[in-house]
Amino acid sequence: MFSIYKKELSSFFSNATGYIVVGMFLLLTGLFLWVIPGEYNVLDAGYANVDGLFYLAPWLFLFLCPAVSMRMIAEEKQTGTWELLLTKPVGNIQIVVGKFLAAWTLVLLALLPCTLYYFTVSYLAEPIGNVDPGAFWGSFIGLIFLSGVYVAVGVFASSLSKNQIVAFVVALVLCFLCYYGFELLGSFFTTGQTIQLLEGLGIHAHYKSMSRGVIDSRDLIYFILSSGLFLGATVCKIKIQ
Repeated sequence: MFSIYKKELSSFFSNATGYIVVGMFLLLTGLFLWVIPGEYNVLDAGYANVDGLFYLAPWLFLFLCPAVSMRMIAEEKQTGTWELLLTKPVGNIQIVVGKFLAAWTLVLLALLPCTLYYFTVSYLAEPIGNVDPGAFWGSFIGLIFLSGVYVAVGVFASSLSKNQIVAFVVALVLCFLCYYGFELLGSFFTTGQTIQLLEGLGIHAHYKSMSRGVIDSRDLIYFILSSGLFLGATVCKIKIQ
């Protein structure tokens, strides 16, 4: 598994893919938070917080995570190296997990520099340090787990087609449905219990819960099980091919 992880991670940075993905994410978040006037701009907000980052990031990840993970299996099939990989003394689970961890690592490398925003805003606050650390770090941890689910969805989508563009589109749609689709479905109901149940099936509700600064074990279990579900589905798809 480690050999696959190392191979996939090095392949990201052996060409421009890894640098473009990381650079585009940091460029867009930087522009929205510091340059483009609007509700997400830190300097226009009038108070010290980076809430805009945690609102924007899940939507940016809808494109970033599928872009990173779409090639994981689809490219292997397209180039004819997938059958060769299956003949190696590595199990299907190890292959899937290795590829998942490599893609997730790249996404986390794009997210890591965003921690600088916390220290920057903390310095700009009056008095210095007058920010809510619980809300920031809770939201940051939520983004880490959210990106894990997105990447797992992307790896699953990559197993469905040899075409990377098709895999990207499928992953984007599935990620959107997992993030916001259940809330949209809940809006068609009037019963509070039904709405709450449907919203609880989606990522957004658990991400919002963690952004309050309270790390609930139920939210962590949700993210872990969701990632495991799609990775398990990927393994099953590989076995029946």
